[in-house]
Amino acid sequence: MRQLALKPRSSRPVEEGLGWLAIIRLGLVQAALGAIVVLTTSTLNRVMIVELGLAAVIPGLLVGLHYGVQITRPIWGHKSDTGRSRTQWILGGLALLAMAGTGAAATTLLFEQSVLAGIMAAIIAYILIGIGIGASGTSLLALIAMKTAVEKRAAAATITWMLMITGIIVTSIVVGAQLDPYSHERLIAVTAATGVVAFLIGIIGVLGMESRPTVGAPEERPAATSFRESLRDVLDDRESRLFTLFIFLSMLAFATQDLILEPYAGLLFGMTPGETTALSGIQHGGVLLGMMTVGLSGALLGKRHSGLPRHFITWGCFGSAVALGALAFSTQAAPTWPLELNIFLLGAANGTFAVAAVGTMMILAGRGRTSNYGMRMGVWGAAQAIAFGLGGVLGTVALDLGRWLTASDAHAFATVFSIEAGLFLVSALVATRIGRQATRSPAPIQNAAIMPGE
Repeated sequence: MRQLALKPRSSRPVEEGLGWLAIIRLGLVQAALGAIVVLTTSTLNRVMIVELGLAAVIPGLLVGLHYGVQITRPIWGHKSDTGRSRTQWILGGLALLAMAGTGAAATTLLFEQSVLAGIMAAIIAYILIGIGIGASGTSLLALIAMKTAVEKRAAAATITWMLMITGIIVTSIVVGAQLDPYSHERLIAVTAATGVVAFLIGIIGVLGMESRPTVGAPEERPAATSFRESLRDVLDDRESRLFTLFIFLSMLAFATQDLILEPYAGLLFGMTPGETTALSGIQHGGVLLGMMTVGLSGALLGKRHSGLPRHFITWGCFGSAVALGALAFSTQAAPTWPLELNIFLLGAANGTFAVAAVGTMMILAGRGRTSNYGMRMGVWGAAQAIAFGLGGVLGTVALDLGRWLTASDAHAFATVFSIEAGLFLVSALVATRIGRQATRSPAPIQNAAIMPGE
């Protein structure tokens, strides 16, 4: 007598995800975002302080404002989850960023007439900049996570971030050449032209990508519903909560060092402004090396070693802590300490953990009970933005407070570097607690079908 047995049958074919060329195309969108942002967080800062003679706290607070606004990233991520198209949020946010960046540049004319009017207009412009970055960047990362195979996500994160850095470098060089001789009108025109070019690059990068097959999202998994339910799905997930904590702590440590490394080299090692600028280049060279190491390892070994991103995160944070501990010790050995090597190794460790964290972020984005890639990316993006905004402020405040209490530059810098090292050690500990399943794709939900059997 023949019996009926349950035999699993896959509900959908296995998708290979985006190819490398498609990943590079999406990375161009991130490069476009970086190209516009660098003008508002670097070039415009210098103009406000030098050409306009404003207090440095004004552009500092404006940059902090654009980070603070990005706490709204979960909103934009959820809207891209529940809307008909992530592409419209990517391009809409990029267009808003381009217009707001041009508006921020135009405030230079207002500052010449009235500082108060300039500040009010700049506040509006930087709020819109933060919204544009949040809407476009969150939706872009969600789209990459949806369409990229799990074993390629670490490499995809590397490509995306390296292209962003490339966009920043190219923009800085090209815009720098076009701004001389400087005038406010020329700054506005160059910023507007950059925005147009960036938007066109964004269209080229994202066009047709959303129609590609989605990877690792079974048809049975429900779509995200209300904002509250989608957010609860993220916060109820222990792994997601741990990762949010990790993002905040590690990025806080990362951002805290950003504004004090060059002053440290100048005060204790007697370096000139040109030499400290070159030191920043050495650090970014290390960052690129760390990113490339993670990306190549993921591309070559991702299928066989699914835990690589988590290991890179842990060791990258630990390496960052060691490098910062060495910097704390170097305060007693300046100016004979090999500072360039120390900074390069710090950059390599930073690049390793940062890009591995983005790769893990893309993996975890697809592990919710509902299909809420955008919400998850938004929560983690908000944690990163808050950490970056706080880090720059806390680093400088801690340094000033330390100098006041100890009356010693060396002791003050050593204290701040030690605090950062401690934050990275805690981050490494949290990273080890992120479940090992984080680096594996969700198992496809299978249909049970009645099949004839013996």
